[in-house]
Amino acid sequence: MLGQNPMTPFGRRPLSLGSIKAQRDVRECPSGKPVHKWQVFRHICEARASFAISDRTLVVLNALLSFHPDTVLTAGAADLVVFPSNRFLALRAHGMAGSTLRRHLATLVDAGLVLRRDSPNGKRYARKSTSGDIEQAFGFDLGPIVTRAEEFAALAEAAIAKRHALVMLRERITLVRRDIAKMIATGVEQEVACDWVSYHRTFRDLMARLPRVPTYEILEPILVDLTCLAATIVDVLERHLDPIKAGPPNPCVDQIQTSPAQGPRPSDPDLNPHAPHAGNAERSGSAGAIPIRMVVEVCPDIVDYARGGIRTSQDLISTASTVRPMLGISPSAWEEACNAMGDGQASVVLAAILQRGAAIKSPGGYLRILARRATTGEFSVWPMLLALRRQGHAARDREYLPSSLPEDCS
Repeated sequence: MLGQNPMTPFGRRPLSLGSIKAQRDVRECPSGKPVHKWQVFRHICEARASFAISDRTLVVLNALLSFHPDTVLTAGAADLVVFPSNRFLALRAHGMAGSTLRRHLATLVDAGLVLRRDSPNGKRYARKSTSGDIEQAFGFDLGPIVTRAEEFAALAEAAIAKRHALVMLRERITLVRRDIAKMIATGVEQEVACDWVSYHRTFRDLMARLPRVPTYEILEPILVDLTCLAATIVDVLERHLDPIKAGPPNPCVDQIQTSPAQGPRPSDPDLNPHAPHAGNAERSGSAGAIPIRMVVEVCPDIVDYARGGIRTSQDLISTASTVRPMLGISPSAWEEACNAMGDGQASVVLAAILQRGAAIKSPGGYLRILARRATTGEFSVWPMLLALRRQGHAARDREYLPSSLPEDCS
């Protein structure tokens, strides 16, 4: 047996206990067991995280399987050893470099997906009988593909279930995140007696814990905390409903619902970053206005607090007024920013502050500094938006999953 199936690798490569176990499993596998090699390969692809192998390692495994002429592999068959040269193997692996190919072959062996059957001189070849049948082949044994087929299928099923659970968990986090943001906005707009700044700060801290590459183990406790926070806020709002139902109509609420939206100030440059405004009349209006679509694209978190979406500058200004107390920005700091920049620019800056989240420790102090720089002509909102846009593109490029959770909710 030892002469027919060499167990040790050629040269300085050591013999591992894992390799001995894999060879024992191949020997003990009942003869005649058939498996569909491409179905097993798909299972390995699904469960590749369990073997710590990359997609390029799978390319090499695919190439090895393609050298076996049959689709069905049978346990105990004498033709389970494939013996392609590195040159032909590299061609079927899409022109992979030789050093890279050898590294991925070693990874497949270490993972127990294939076995080495090295010849006395380390070359891969087959000896044939006078009738043309292969008597002895030296190369890579595909026996583990047959032996571990059921294990691969179970691992693939578990990987699919785990991925589905992660998708469902991410959806639940997205929904509860939206609920919390809009409930806080409603509480502030309706002047419900509550410390909404503390609730919003807690919300921001929870969202700051979301990783760039989320896993189920990390997201599950975050969802539990978010659900508890949402339940607390719902309780606050529901307790506020009872006196509203029992008491007379609230003239303040009626006024909010029936009065037209307040327009921008006469001195408001809307979203024009260089238009003249009060306190900075010397600045020219040569640049065009900032598109609302760009603001929403770069600062999407502020949309969560808008009652009906943000389509106009007035929608942005109104939403910024709602978000301002949640960030702990005092009325005087907001008034200073509006006087220095105009309501439109100040609202864009606030949206950017909200988007940056925990990166800005003191939103009120930060806004005052920007307002003073704007008064002296040292600040423009365009560079801030462009920087946020670049950061957003870079974050999306680094994402591992096709869709991602928000990095934070500031």
